Amino acid sequence: MRERYLEAFDAIRIDCLNGDKYKTGKVAPDGTPDPSVFSTPSDPVGIQVGTAIATLVRKAEHAPAETIGFRHLWGQAKREELLETAGAEPTTLYEAIEPVLPMGLPLIRTAVSEDYFDWPTLPELFPQFFAGVVTGRDSLLIDTDLDRLRQRVSDHFDVDLGHEEIARRYPRVMETTARFNAHSVRDSLLKRGGPVEAGFVRHAYRPFDNRWLYWEAETKLVDEKRADYWPHVFKGNLWLVAQKRSSQEWEPAPVITHISNKKLLDFAASCFPTWLQGDDLNSSSTGHRPNLSVAAQRYLDHLDLGVEDLFHHVLAVLYDPTYREDNTDALRMDWPRIPLPDWPAGDAKDAAETLARSAARGHELAALLDPDTSVPGVTTGTLRPEVAAIAIPATVDGRNMDGNDFALTAGWGHYGTGEAVMPGQGRVVEREYTPDERATLVGATHASPRHSTTFDIYLNGNAYWRNVPAAVWRYKLGGYQVLKKWLSYRERAVLGRALVPEEVLYFAEVARRIRAIVVVTDTPAVSDYTPV
Repeated sequence: MRERYLEAFDAIRIDCLNGDKYKTGKVAPDGTPDPSVFSTPSDPVGIQVGTAIATLVRKAEHAPAETIGFRHLWGQAKREELLETAGAEPTTLYEAIEPVLPMGLPLIRTAVSEDYFDWPTLPELFPQFFAGVVTGRDSLLIDTDLDRLRQRVSDHFDVDLGHEEIARRYPRVMETTARFNAHSVRDSLLKRGGPVEAGFVRHAYRPFDNRWLYWEAETKLVDEKRADYWPHVFKGNLWLVAQKRSSQEWEPAPVITHISNKKLLDFAASCFPTWLQGDDLNSSSTGHRPNLSVAAQRYLDHLDLGVEDLFHHVLAVLYDPTYREDNTDALRMDWPRIPLPDWPAGDAKDAAETLARSAARGHELAALLDPDTSVPGVTTGTLRPEVAAIAIPATVDGRNMDGNDFALTAGWGHYGTGEAVMPGQGRVVEREYTPDERATLVGATHASPRHSTTFDIYLNGNAYWRNVPAAVWRYKLGGYQVLKKWLSYRERAVLGRALVPEEVLYFAEVARRIRAIVVVTDTPAVSDYTPV
């Protein structure tokens, strides 16, 4: 359609009126309110989606448009600004933009590097990737506690418990749908015998939220089991999680070591492994083979490097703030493209050194992103001062947490329709840093706080985590606000119990990992990303 517009009209001018709840949150770049142009005194917010006015001009002596005119209008006076400039000379109002063909000729300025479309995409480097698991029955098959999961699954396989009793204990489990006949599935499994022990596995449910999953190979007990994915999940195999398109602002990819949930990202998770379970002559002595395209393998052979070097370089690039800023619009439209030194072949020595430097930073990030990997100074050993001061468990009355202090009851989450957990507001207190907190943060290299305030995050009326910096509290991964998402699933009414001390400490550990990630990605030269 956009191509047809460019062919059919001599001039195209776009007045972007913004006011989009879903894209900008109805906030202008300067932080002031940005309501819809259709807002009224009785409805100051207006409609939910953003709006624009397109002026299309076709002349008698027609020549297709090569550029478009574009301008943004923000704030509460955009209607008046439109009227005041209605008779102005267009060249004084609009920025001339040349639509980018590989991006579908968008009629807006797009952030994309000059050579972005010359770089290989993720699937052009790592050709095998898998969609995450969909259980369809999370309340039966997924849990934070292995013992509770075993009990539920054991009940489901208990021949002495009738369907009606299972439905009474676990109502959602026995609901029949168009794709799942609850009674026939259970009858089939009961005939086979009890649960398979190897099916109890760790599961990457949400970012920094690994749980237990019962994975069943037979029937539709697991709605989308991804049998082709299952063999490649083995100890030591690193996975990069990415999206082909993002429904919101693009976020960097999580790194996981367990089988993934499809909703690990806010839209849909695709999981790219470093290694594949071997099934051909190229497999190594371990029985594994690198997940590399022919071109990527040839490139690495030329540099005398391996698949893990490439994996960690890709990770470093995706977390590079310059890469993200330069290509933010392109990243939302398709698979990320990855710059590689002297791709597909060039000066092997220089290219190998460049990629190895980037991979070293990727190794550091991978350790921080994997909750199962200890990171000295951040999660183990003597913690770095700027890390140790973050998310300290505390109480209002100054005593150690005990008893009801571990119950998360501040309104972080609740059940919505079906099994969906809806986030709540919780209790967050924003405050100025104390002198000691600020001195600790500012004293660390590249660790000065981005914001002047920090947050105390409450479990309940008495207990809280003290000093969660704004950049840490608001940090997003895969479209989710990581810490808030974790809390929403741990509200006592959702979890069914209070937290245990280890979980309180885990929240602090994740906050500290995020702090370290923020420091790494704020440090110059995160990777050797260069738009060459």
